[in-house]
Amino acid sequence: MRNTPAVFGPDDVPGIARSNYADGYRGIWYALGFKFEYGDKYSGGLGTYTASHQPMAVYASAVEKTFFTYGGTTASDKRELVIMVGMYDHKTGRSAPPVALFCDPAVDDPHDNASIHLDKAGFIWIFKSGRGAKRPGIIFRSVQPYALEAFELVAKEEFTYPQIWIGPAGGDMFLLFTKYRKGTANGPARCLYWKTSPDGRTWSEDHALAAFGGHYQTSGSCTIGATTKYATFFNWHPESHVDRRTNVYYAETIDGGQTWTTAAGTLLSLPLLDPENPALVLDLKARDRFMYSCDLAFDQRANPVLLFIVSRAGEPGPSGDPREWTLLHWMDEKWQKRVVTHSDHNYDMGSLFIDGDEWRIIGPTETGPQAHATGGEMALWISRDAGCTWEKERNLTSDSSRNHSYARRSLHGHPDFAAFWADGDANQFTESHLYFTDINGERVQDLPREGLL
Repeated sequence: MRNTPAVFGPDDVPGIARSNYADGYRGIWYALGFKFEYGDKYSGGLGTYTASHQPMAVYASAVEKTFFTYGGTTASDKRELVIMVGMYDHKTGRSAPPVALFCDPAVDDPHDNASIHLDKAGFIWIFKSGRGAKRPGIIFRSVQPYALEAFELVAKEEFTYPQIWIGPAGGDMFLLFTKYRKGTANGPARCLYWKTSPDGRTWSEDHALAAFGGHYQTSGSCTIGATTKYATFFNWHPESHVDRRTNVYYAETIDGGQTWTTAAGTLLSLPLLDPENPALVLDLKARDRFMYSCDLAFDQRANPVLLFIVSRAGEPGPSGDPREWTLLHWMDEKWQKRVVTHSDHNYDMGSLFIDGDEWRIIGPTETGPQAHATGGEMALWISRDAGCTWEKERNLTSDSSRNHSYARRSLHGHPDFAAFWADGDANQFTESHLYFTDINGERVQDLPREGLL
């Protein structure tokens, strides 16, 4: 098995380098190390972690290829994180060898995973997450359109959890991200920001969105004629305590961030500095419940749909049950709430797919071989009445030896590569495989772990 060095490392300065390829797809295994009666807070194959890295895959119709990024490693016995870039060719039905783009030998933490962006000219942009002020976020760009042969290190800046979206016709970039700021004895406050760029090289100042204790967000965008709507929903960390994350807040902008409003059009005064503000759409704190975001999508009228898990506890185990897969849909000038199903862990993240009135969720809703741990068995759920009622269409995986986790939707996805994810034993260090599925869940494929070179 080939041990391939990464193209770039932490000490490199902006410049261009030819790519180094790995001979297969191997995901990173990780455990946070916060142990409870029922195991780690989260652990296992976390190559497609977190829900706050958006998007991690994008389909390019011009060349009929899906490009994606994930947290990998170059050998099964290694735990150092490598930012990888892969490609699946829909014309040939084959995956290309992935590029080992960046590695800091001191880091095994998939919080540093990346997001991906494809600009209107076909250049591939990778936004590697930083981690507070400890290490910077890094922006890379492919040297040629739709090609992995060489990348340029463009810039290093302060951003964590990058969520990169594009304007009309593939124009301006819109980056939502997190900065770590002074919090309390419970830890730093994770504050939300955004900034814009016409070309990925020149950026606006960092604009604060929310800063009242701390937040995790999941965002999305949709184009309405010549206008792009950027939207985000997020929780609140009372006293900066991430394991007490609660409430659901929503904000959107249709003028590139000049003004932000609620879904109803109420103007928001930014930054939001008080938990009691007009962006609050679901008060979970009053019910002593916690919120773990999954995905944000839009219906055919460009109304937002939020997918998240509601839990009774911050730690793993039955005390958090029932963990409810919950939808909030802005419809008829109000938020409509639906519960799809239940699962057994706070970090059982999945993705939402909307096609007219037919909606799908792909995620680890079924109990896996490591019960009460991150992930489980993947399943496909379908609603044929715009999210009102749901039924499980099929299991995508079964009789697995390792839990599957973090099913990530491909932006503008081709039906043959709708979502991809990783597996891993949540209780002990193991190898991690990567998989993808078609939109109907009829064919689940492994991405080859070796033999591609």
